[in-house]
Amino acid sequence: MTNKMSIKTDGPELILERVFNAPRELVFKAFSEAEHLKEWWGPRGWILTVCNVDFRPGGIWHYCMKCIDEKQGDFYGFESWGKGVYQEIVENEKVVYIDYFSDAEGNEAEGMPPSEITMTFVEYEGKTKLISRSKFPSAEALKTVMEMGMEQGITETWDRLAEHLQSIQ
Repeated sequence: MTNKMSIKTDGPELILERVFNAPRELVFKAFSEAEHLKEWWGPRGWILTVCNVDFRPGGIWHYCMKCIDEKQGDFYGFESWGKGVYQEIVENEKVVYIDYFSDAEGNEAEGMPPSEITMTFVEYEGKTKLISRSKFPSAEALKTVMEMGMEQGITETWDRLAEHLQSIQ
């Protein structure tokens, strides 16, 4: 049975929650190490061709997702670059970072809204409840990314995370 993600919006904030059948330390590690992120980050049919992680406050996570699924039509071969700048890290409990659309050099993409993401890892009946709160500059900025297919993308990404966690336990 697939554990569904709860998705709520509150003004400029997107709130996601999901329980993963894995220990908190392992779920945290899956977000903090490049070798894990390469296995699950991105929607189905996409891979990380670049994944550089400097996991510390002030450090940068720079990555490139590439569509390798021909069935995705116009997206096939498309690359999407992103950059996270870590603000706060509490081992196995919390990660706060600013998330940007970027280019291959790590320059922030103009006209694309950044968000401040706070991810909280909570012990939950031997599993891990992951709570992600993404604050955008405005409700309109959040609407922009939702219209780009963010809900489907994050749902598939977290499904892939659940599958990855199962495969390494």
